[in-house]
Amino acid sequence: MFPTYDVIVVGAGHAGCEAASAAANLGSKVLLITMNLQTAGEMSCNPAMGGIAKGQIIREIDAMGGYSGIVTDETMIQFRMLNKSKGPAMWSPRTQNDRSLFSLKWRQVLEQNPNIDFYQDMVIGLAKLDSKIAGVRTRLGHEILGKSVILTNGTFLNGIIHIGEKQMAGGRVSEKNSTGITEQLQNWGFKSNRLKTGTPPRIDGRSLDYTKFEVQNGDKEIKGFSFTNTKKPSQQKNCWIAYTNKKVHQVLESGFSKSPMFQGRIQGVGPRYCPSIEDKITRFSQRERHQLFIEPEGWNTVEIYVNGFSSSLPEDIQIQALREIVGFEKCKIFRPGYAIEYDYFPPTQLQNTLETKLIKNLFFAGQINGTTGYEEAACQGLMAGINAHQKINDLEAVILKRNEAYIGVLIDDLINKGTDEPYRMFTSRAEFRTLLRQDNADIRLTEKSYRIGLASQERMDKVKTKSENVSEIKKILSEFIFDMDEINPYLMALNSSSLDKKQRASQLILRPAINLGDMMKASPSLNSHLKHYQTETLEQAEIQLKYDVYIQKEKELVSRMSTLEEKIIPESFNYDKIHSLSNEARQKFSNIRPQTLGQASRISGVNPSDVQILLIYMGR
Repeated sequence: MFPTYDVIVVGAGHAGCEAASAAANLGSKVLLITMNLQTAGEMSCNPAMGGIAKGQIIREIDAMGGYSGIVTDETMIQFRMLNKSKGPAMWSPRTQNDRSLFSLKWRQVLEQNPNIDFYQDMVIGLAKLDSKIAGVRTRLGHEILGKSVILTNGTFLNGIIHIGEKQMAGGRVSEKNSTGITEQLQNWGFKSNRLKTGTPPRIDGRSLDYTKFEVQNGDKEIKGFSFTNTKKPSQQKNCWIAYTNKKVHQVLESGFSKSPMFQGRIQGVGPRYCPSIEDKITRFSQRERHQLFIEPEGWNTVEIYVNGFSSSLPEDIQIQALREIVGFEKCKIFRPGYAIEYDYFPPTQLQNTLETKLIKNLFFAGQINGTTGYEEAACQGLMAGINAHQKINDLEAVILKRNEAYIGVLIDDLINKGTDEPYRMFTSRAEFRTLLRQDNADIRLTEKSYRIGLASQERMDKVKTKSENVSEIKKILSEFIFDMDEINPYLMALNSSSLDKKQRASQLILRPAINLGDMMKASPSLNSHLKHYQTETLEQAEIQLKYDVYIQKEKELVSRMSTLEEKIIPESFNYDKIHSLSNEARQKFSNIRPQTLGQASRISGVNPSDVQILLIYMGR
């Protein structure tokens, strides 16, 4: 009934969709198998993409030839660039999206790929030959052979949903959980653990009084995520901001005796940076209110997502507490919030390709690795899909370094440090964040993807043109000398020092209050030189000029650290021979098996002296 596939992807969430499309676009014959094809690309939690550091990841996925950016742009209902008041390394795009349309667009992307087959069934086990994966076994009794398998099971592995004192098996509300895989992997020697996440109640928007909320508009300029020319919406929907209060907190506290979290029925660790509302009012008891974001679910629905009110308390408590929020007095809910517990496998059991160390050609991506968030899952799926294809075709693995991409930071963190709580990406995790900006993801990554055949020629040509134009703009600015009478009125309006002698544009733009767009408006002669360049390209040139000192410092740091990254540790290296290593370092080196000294230096609990000892020993 089934042929032998090159890549079998289990699960069709954000990781699964990116994995399947990446492998298929590289030429692999792919089977995407999931329990419900109608929920492919489902936004299980909030109807939004991007945000701080997450927005950078989506732009990197797009630069690599993935689809999350395109699907996001085509389904957005609002766009905002966060952190614009800070430096460009912190700028992070974020969208609100139409939940139903997002899933539909992903389904269309997948179905238009002739290399992808689909099958709706539950995978209950895996097949292997010696220490190499051979395929999957399904609930309907099929054994489907595959040269590689990518597990992207999300929250479905032995998932349990909690609402107050009620417990039910499930991977998502009204959807069955997945059983069998965890137990088999444990028998094969894998270590697993439990995590939890949660989601807020969904509200009937017709029952809210929006006049009592703060309006949150989208940006006038919609930049989007994709570096391709995706169609942007001609209008945007508003979001709103509301606040909890003391009365809300009192009602929530009245339900703590039935809370699965406080009564010990939930064993998994929850996300530190996206806590439930009951967790927030406990951990931050001194605060009298917490901010909530009122987010519409789409263009053609009244359903509302209450961002910041994730809860697993009994349904009646959730409703009572919601109705104490100003503007929510008459609210009706479509469904209550809930917590979900699920299995994951500590990611120190993975190579930096996301292939497992124990079983060859078996890859893990997404929440199975302990991450949280669509963006973190999608980028892992992309890299797992790429590397599964590369592995079965004896091609070079694709590894993004920490100085090359947030994706590289994420995977490096996971495989070296592991995680015992849901991992979320932040700009602070990246030591080279000035280099890893959202605006230059295409320049950083497209050529890497193009070389393996994933990014298209059209994308590569566009990046080359952009880079050439940036160089041209920087040259024009370095040669253009302002006429003082022309530019001084602009400077005086900004309370910036007037020029008392001629100055080059490349020097003037270094002033904090100055930006290139306003300079062009103030100087018709400069505008005549630059007006034919795209806004995106002008912005890139301006950033490179303004932050050149910081960019060069990070590049120097990368160069100094590259010595450790280039020192390869043989796979068979025996750490027990080095008696001067600390016991903790010896144990962690032996368990994690770092591939380079750079990786070894980032393992949690390893001291610089341990790395120095290892370096000296290898030098011998």
